[in-house]
Amino acid sequence: MLELVFCTNNDHKINEVSQIMGTQFSFLKLKEVQFFDDIPEPFETLEENSLEKAQVVHHFCGKNCFAEDTGLFVEAIDGEPGVYSARYAGEPTNSEKNIEKVLEKLASKSNRNAYFKTVITLIIHGEIKQFEGICKGTIAMHKQGSDGFGYDPIFIAEGYSKSFAEIPAVEKNAISHRKKAFDRFSEYLEGL
Repeated sequence: MLELVFCTNNDHKINEVSQIMGTQFSFLKLKEVQFFDDIPEPFETLEENSLEKAQVVHHFCGKNCFAEDTGLFVEAIDGEPGVYSARYAGEPTNSEKNIEKVLEKLASKSNRNAYFKTVITLIIHGEIKQFEGICKGTIAMHKQGSDGFGYDPIFIAEGYSKSFAEIPAVEKNAISHRKKAFDRFSEYLEGL
């Protein structure tokens, strides 16, 4: 079975990707390859940040690996928080404060269109491949639900009336941006 290093320390992402991917392939966590550093995300795009994370870890351990970067893009506030989604309200990262900032900025706006976007960078046998997934939706007027993580309590996917934090994880993982990106990712791996 193909073994890859998943370049994240975010346990929420690790759990979600494990649920999405099932037993299709196994991945190592960063601590399993003795990588304990924070990887900077200095770039203006998800593609560049995802690539940076994958390259740093690949250079460190020499193993096949993948990284992902995800952002919430809200139309009425010029695509914010976008690439800065995790640190939108500043350091240290705080989901509650990030959500408050988005809702505050949207308080007087009627356009609540938004989308989540995930970009995965895979480095395998020295080659670099990228895969993208997008989930369109709207931003709720206030927080709804207590499951999920990040912006899930305020994001309502197209065709739904409940937020990502209100629908079962199995349902969310069937329609999410991350699922779409990982479908393309696993399709590629299966073709190898």
